[in-house]
Order: sequence, then structure tokens, then C-alpha cells
Amino acid sequence: MRSTDLSELAAFDAVARHRNFRRAGEERGVTASAISHAVGNLEARVGIRLLNRTTRSVALTDAGAMLLAQLSPALGEIGSALDALNQFRDTPFGKVRINAPNSVAPFVFRSVIGPLIAENPGLQLEIVATDRLVDIVEEGFDAGIRLGESLRDGMTAVKIKPRLRFAVVGSTSYFEHNPLPKTPDDLRHHVCIRNIYPSGKPYAWEFSRAGKIIEFEPTGSLSLDDHELMVEAALSGVGLAYVWEERARPYIHNGSLVECLASWSAPEDWLYLYYPTRKYLSAGLRAVIDALRV
Repeated sequence: MRSTDLSELAAFDAVARHRNFRRAGEERGVTASAISHAVGNLEARVGIRLLNRTTRSVALTDAGAMLLAQLSPALGEIGSALDALNQFRDTPFGKVRINAPNSVAPFVFRSVIGPLIAENPGLQLEIVATDRLVDIVEEGFDAGIRLGESLRDGMTAVKIKPRLRFAVVGSTSYFEHNPLPKTPDDLRHHVCIRNIYPSGKPYAWEFSRAGKIIEFEPTGSLSLDDHELMVEAALSGVGLAYVWEERARPYIHNGSLVECLASWSAPEDWLYLYYPTRKYLSAGLRAVIDALRV
């Protein structure tokens, strides 16, 4: 097999997983047109159409689906074999792509990135922070970070630092005109900023006491999907926000924000780094795991 054959197969694999030439090009570090050219060469060589392309979508043909089913494991084995060579290096080498929720990424990486890069100069660390639910395999990530252990089969999860908890906060100006809530039920009488996922779906505020879980669904007029914006809105006196306590802590300490219902706060959540279960881990990913693990 010529080296160009393998490159074309890898380009097809990337497009088939992403269903998108641009994202496939980003993963492979080349332009979308280069990816399209490689796939076109592969189709010309085998004499069979592998992808159906329109201006809006990319779909596998039956032949393309059959090729992908057999090709992906083979490429994975090749990748694992190359990753295994890293054990003979003094330091990790190569790119490691990590996906993390935007709302927690600063707390996970802020004290880690500097030492990690300084100790591993050959490491290329790429962190993509988004609260959108991401399929790390489909989108070409080496690992992801997620709250809780709800992961699909075929993934290995490792507990990492820090543990996080939510806090309800409001500005001092807000509480000049409104009483402090004493129980979650009191929130019905307050202006509360709604938390939403990037999809627009809202999620409830969760509280816990004496082993009992209480969920409160705000009905306020302001909905936000970003914790930094929620803190800014709370600081402006718009209403109460339900945010990571870690993000609000500086403002709680300087008196700009007041935390309430602390005795009702749900227990701290573990964060997990997860990655596809496979025989070998690259030295770079192993260095990231060692830096983050509890």
C-alpha cells in the first residue's frame, strides 16, 4: 500500500465520522478541499461512490458504510501502535485534543496548563470548551470531561479535580429590596435567572437536605447558557443566579454577591475525564490524565 492510499483512507474515515469536510479537515490539519480531493481520489481508485454529497450534507453510501465499519478499527489499531512508541520517548510528544464543558473548563485547567506544557515541551494540547453535548469519537477528540459517570459503553472514566457544587447568589442591591430565601420553596417569590443548555432546553436548580432531593424550575424572563453571564446578571441586580460556587466565590468574598440556601446546596459533583477504552494510551494523554486525576 502506498502512503497516499493510507492518507486517503484516513481522510475518508474523518469525513465519514464528522459528516462534514470542513471538520474533517480541521481534525487532519488540512483544508476541506484537500480532504475532498483525497476522498475523490479514493473513490476513483476503487471505482465506487463512498459518499453522497449535497451542498448541505454528507452521507455514506452502503459501500461507504461497509468500508467505514472495517476501516475504523484498523486505523485505531495503527494509531495505538504508533501511540505505544511514545513509551520509548523521554517526554510525551504530539497533539492531544480534549473536550470540556465551557462552564467548568477554567476550574479544571487553570492550575494545570502551565506546568503540563513546561514539563512536556513536545506536547501539543488542544482544549475545546463548549457546553454542547459532544461525541468525542465522532468529533476527533482524544478525551472529554463530564460531570458524573453517565458515559456510553466503551469508555473509560477517571475521577479528576476539582469537585464542584452549585450556589444560589444575588447582589447586595437585590437583597436591599428582597428578603433572603430560607428554603427552596421561597424561590417562587424571587426573580430567578433560568439556566439553559446550548440547545435551549432548561435545567432545574437542584437542592438536597436530609437525603431528600428537591428540584426547582425557575420561570424568570431571563434565560442564559453561560455561567459567567449568569454571574454578571446577578451582579447587576437582575435576580438570583444558580451557578458554580467556584465561579461566584471572588464576588462572595468581596461582598458583591451574597450566597443563600447554602445549607440546601446539593453535594459536590465529581468530574470525570473519559476516553475510548483501548489497549494503549498515548504518552500525551497519559500525561494529561496524571496531571488531572484525583
